[in-house]
Amino acid sequence: MKRQQLIAALQKNRTFDLLVIGGGATGCGVALDAASRGLQTVLVEKNDFAEGTSSRSTKLLHGGVRYLEMAVKRLDRNQYHLVRDGLRERGILLRNAPHLAARLPLVTPLYKWYEVPYIFAGLKLYDLLAGSRSIGHSRLVGRKKSLSRYPLLKAEGLKAAVLYYDGQFHDARMAVTLAGTAHQQGATVANHLEVLALLKQNGKVCGARVRDHLGGGEFAIHARGVVNATGPFADRVRQMDDPGAQPILKASSGIHIVLDKRFAPPQTGVMIPETEDGRILFILPWEGHALVGTTDEPAAISDHPRPQAEEIRYLLRHISTYFDTVATDADIRSAWSGLRPLVFDPETTDTAKLTRDHIIEVSTAKLLTIAGGKWTTYRKMAQETVDHALATFGLDAAKSCHTDRLPLLGAANFKPAGTEELAKTYGLDADIAHHLHHAYGDQASKVAELARQGLGRRLHAEHPFLQAEVLYAVRHEFAQRPLDVLVRRTALALVDNQAAQMALPRVIELMAEELAWDEKRQKQEIRLAMSRLEDSI
Repeated sequence: MKRQQLIAALQKNRTFDLLVIGGGATGCGVALDAASRGLQTVLVEKNDFAEGTSSRSTKLLHGGVRYLEMAVKRLDRNQYHLVRDGLRERGILLRNAPHLAARLPLVTPLYKWYEVPYIFAGLKLYDLLAGSRSIGHSRLVGRKKSLSRYPLLKAEGLKAAVLYYDGQFHDARMAVTLAGTAHQQGATVANHLEVLALLKQNGKVCGARVRDHLGGGEFAIHARGVVNATGPFADRVRQMDDPGAQPILKASSGIHIVLDKRFAPPQTGVMIPETEDGRILFILPWEGHALVGTTDEPAAISDHPRPQAEEIRYLLRHISTYFDTVATDADIRSAWSGLRPLVFDPETTDTAKLTRDHIIEVSTAKLLTIAGGKWTTYRKMAQETVDHALATFGLDAAKSCHTDRLPLLGAANFKPAGTEELAKTYGLDADIAHHLHHAYGDQASKVAELARQGLGRRLHAEHPFLQAEVLYAVRHEFAQRPLDVLVRRTALALVDNQAAQMALPRVIELMAEELAWDEKRQKQEIRLAMSRLEDSI
């Protein structure tokens, strides 16, 4: 369905079962869960799906090593359950989206002998909590083997390392895939559609007034229940319902930088268990480069937070501390900042100590808010939210929740070893075939067919992303603006900002032809995209 048809359908005087506000991990998950149970569901997002926090994570599916440490030190039952639930959900997502998520070995270097039993015991406990969903057993690795596996590690003073396993995934494509799977299950999903106000009838929330940022105009969407799943912006929507509502969230900024691939071998990450200020740091192989993050500082809430110079210096300094090489600004290919929505505790000033658990709140006017949490537990959060919605709004679901065994779009017929077959069938370079196979799963052949029809050139010579992906993103993945493609359908801007700027004119040319943009619209889009790219996305 084209966007104009979608908007026209939303403007018809009908009442949905559920209106979900927010197209990040949680909102897309709620829409999928609700639609898969048979509820008439609409999902709206003011920007693009996963444009905020949900495309700016460390790309790990994990229970949370840091949270386990806090659970043990403080005998904190909530943190313990958070880790246990995260490890269970990690296993579910690895199974339901094997094209977008995979096991990743990580090395934890240890430079003091007393750290060896402490870290090893903690990671063995981490394994035990995963139970039957364990994806590998932690083990001690000697100094020589550690340096062999990760040659850039600083050799001086290295005693040993612990090798353990977690999951890694493509967060932005996962969110888009959730939205696509929700659509496949019957949900109506729309990005670039902003909620301006909540509608009420007899004192109860019954929908929202929205503005179409692309086509212009405002209209009402009516629903029996409304879910606020807007991540860091949850308090703003709560205050649309009740201007006197007290905040329930704090935000912290987490920045990431992407370095040249020489800083990360292709199949092993590094976890630094304690930096100079007691935080955890990761250096991970991602999209053929090295992803480094993250920081954790209190932050103001904004649509597009910028990475600060001091945060970038913090990450570069730790690279030089733990590696036998120096990383400088010249090695940075891209940098971005995201906001974590942390459940508010008025007694805590250090955001690193705030919980990553979630809460569900129902206001007097029956606005249902899901807030907090993290990517790994999005599915469990969505299940609990829809369960609450059924009870709160008196809705009847045709089915019970089954998202724990529902393959996401691209997963049903995915063959883990299918890269070579894809390359041979369509005459693709090995890196392109690998990228398409793992970005699109069993839908990769559709992109390859477009490539064979004259769109097989790369968007940039040094990266595997194809011109065909631009049209596929517009036709099948709700992309409406150039950065929808360059940041979230592909990851070119996240991997290499300069390469994305070079590819931008061709992306706009392809989208203009597909979406019938006039010259004025094309100039508008290139100005907007360039301003964002020059501002570190």
